[in-house]
Amino acid sequence: MRLKEGFITHESNGEHITVTGGNTAFNGMVRSNKTAGFIVECLKENVTKEEIIHKMLEKYDASEEQIAKDVEKILEKLRAIGAIDD
Repeated sequence: MRLKEGFITHESNGEHITVTGGNTAFNGMVRSNKTAGFIVECLKENVTKEEIIHKMLEKYDASEEQIAKDVEKILEKLRAIGAIDD
């Protein structure tokens, strides 16, 4: 899976922002914390959910169970706005 073409990301003042650049059903802006922003950045390459979890385990001091829940929650939200190509 990966971030769909047409979604643009930017980080500013500790906030991660994802906007549409056109040709998407979603027309708006998503503000994310650093953790969600990290997941979105991972999606710039073709990755699996398991690969994202592994990368987060290397970066954050949290249990695999908690990270897996967080990843699933963010992926669900991104899917809901049509931001992910599975």
